[in-house]
Amino acid sequence: MAIRRAKQKAQVIEKLRAISPAGDNFIACVHGETGPSPWLNALFDEVPFLGLIVALTRRCYFFTLTDNHVVVNSANRFTNRPGDVVATFPRAQFPVSRFKRAAIWSRFYVQFPEGGRPTRINVHRYWRADLDGLSAAFPAGELAGAGGGGPITA
Repeated sequence: MAIRRAKQKAQVIEKLRAISPAGDNFIACVHGETGPSPWLNALFDEVPFLGLIVALTRRCYFFTLTDNHVVVNSANRFTNRPGDVVATFPRAQFPVSRFKRAAIWSRFYVQFPEGGRPTRINVHRYWRADLDGLSAAFPAGELAGAGGGGPITA
């Protein structure tokens, strides 16, 4: 199980390198989870089984920004190993909205191809530098409080 951020990013990049075009640079890789605010976990844990139910309904993803695309991989909830590619978006058409960069838990909403309502993605401060790099692909109106980022290395 990969615990360190660098190892998790290396696993994602290794998985994507097999399917990405030659010479494609990986700029940022961010881990995010779906669901309501993680701050509510303390409240959910007070109600028997509710905390467990909420934890099991969360889905985890890796968002990887390349030169031309944003690639979304599923992530195993227990081991954080990257799974299959869930979606690929052209960098200029990444369907993200309501980005809020916060002190601990930042969030943004992504419209996945299967339709429905946009999915809330929570990103912990641990991934802040990479989130700033990923925000380079966000529409200009969604960049309140975002910084810049440089290429990542595997």
